[in-house]
Amino acid sequence: MADLFSDEWMKSFMDAWNNEPALSGALAKIDFNSVIGYGFQGDAGPTGVITVENGVVTAAGAYNGETLSWDIRAKPASWEKWLNKGIGMAGLGMAYTTGKMKFVVGDYLAMVKDPRMAGPFIKSFGVMGTV
Repeated sequence: MADLFSDEWMKSFMDAWNNEPALSGALAKIDFNSVIGYGFQGDAGPTGVITVENGVVTAAGAYNGETLSWDIRAKPASWEKWLNKGIGMAGLGMAYTTGKMKFVVGDYLAMVKDPRMAGPFIKSFGVMGTV
């Protein structure tokens, strides 16, 4: 397996995302567009990034200074746990309130209040776990 959030890993994540209707299809219904960075707490920037247009990932790879809509960070051990076991709404809430998951950019509270976004966000962790 490629290193988590590496260029190769992000490209595999793009394929998995686009092949999951509960993620890409659900976000297409709300015309979701975003640039999402993923990385590790304490790093200067995210490691990997995806560009989502109408729910579909159109670009993925190593972070190269893109302007982000979302920048999600956690410690490597937390990412591994969520990728192996998944994360539900309760787990997501705990991760956020305890600081295990940080949103450097993006409005976590607005996202979780909108089930059209929260459900696919949770689903994205399951998809990550298949990469």
